[in-house]
Amino acid sequence: MISVSHVSKSFGPTPVLTDVSLEVAPSEVVALLGPSGCGKTTLLRILAGLERPNRGEVHLAGALMASQSTHIPPEKRNIGLVFQDFALFPHLTVHDNVAFGLAHLPRPARPAVIDEALSRFGLATFARRYPHELSGGQQQRVALARALAPKPRVLLMDEPFSNLDTSLRRRLRVELRQTLQQIGIATIFVTHDQDEALSLADRVAVLDRGLIAQCDRPDRVYRYPSSLAVARATGQVVTLPGRALSGLVETPLGPLAGHGPDGEVLVILRPEQLTLTDSGPLATVTGRDYTGADIELWVDLVGHSLAVRLPVLDPTTPLPEPGQAVHLATCGPFTWVTHS
Repeated sequence: MISVSHVSKSFGPTPVLTDVSLEVAPSEVVALLGPSGCGKTTLLRILAGLERPNRGEVHLAGALMASQSTHIPPEKRNIGLVFQDFALFPHLTVHDNVAFGLAHLPRPARPAVIDEALSRFGLATFARRYPHELSGGQQQRVALARALAPKPRVLLMDEPFSNLDTSLRRRLRVELRQTLQQIGIATIFVTHDQDEALSLADRVAVLDRGLIAQCDRPDRVYRYPSSLAVARATGQVVTLPGRALSGLVETPLGPLAGHGPDGEVLVILRPEQLTLTDSGPLATVTGRDYTGADIELWVDLVGHSLAVRLPVLDPTTPLPEPGQAVHLATCGPFTWVTHS
């Protein structure tokens, strides 16, 4: 449904995207993940027709949308757009906001389409309210209903949940995932929130300095990052130096099995890959962060600072204190990258 071929984009002398290629299937959800300035929003704007690429091509459903000589404007691309600020019309009701994109339909056909869109997002009882009378979550549902009501070929979203609190974001992304699965629409969304990308997307494309550093299923990007930048984009990470040979790396934690190049390397560790045991390498607790269901410990292992995330299964069990000596155990497989 979406095909991006060798797209590059610069603003003046500054390159933002370099030879980016990406394909998205008709019912697939792809997240563009990465830090600020990596090019993910620029790529989304090129897909939407809000920016023109300097090189490369964009096709939607086989039709050329953008190249050096072609530019189809946004309103002719049959795409749905959702922005982080919702972009609702404050002087229009919920009903009229959703109706705004349906001018192409015969007037008698519009009420049924509006009712379907409102019902899909639980907004039927709010049809006559104005945006300022809604909560943030309700406003975002209106924005999604408005984008999907015209039945676009493609849905593009830019940080769709960034203005919502954590618990509401989690609930909305579960609802949206179910809706997208039901509709079966090709979707690309931009986010800097790794939890959002991993939970909502079928594939995650991690951008690093204008390049797609890795694009794969969420579990593979998280467990087998191709670089330290990808690892940091997809979750908390700490590293240990090591020397690798044939799938085994020697580290201050002892020998670890996994995947990566031979030679001097950096082993990528997720906090949940470490736990406490009765024996094993000895470390000293330097700090802790207790959140109720979990506790994160910071420990010093022969001069290396590591994070250890543990579930608090028994609230009566004493928690490790700073200064306390603990033994570490590991859970692999591990990934390592070239030490640079």
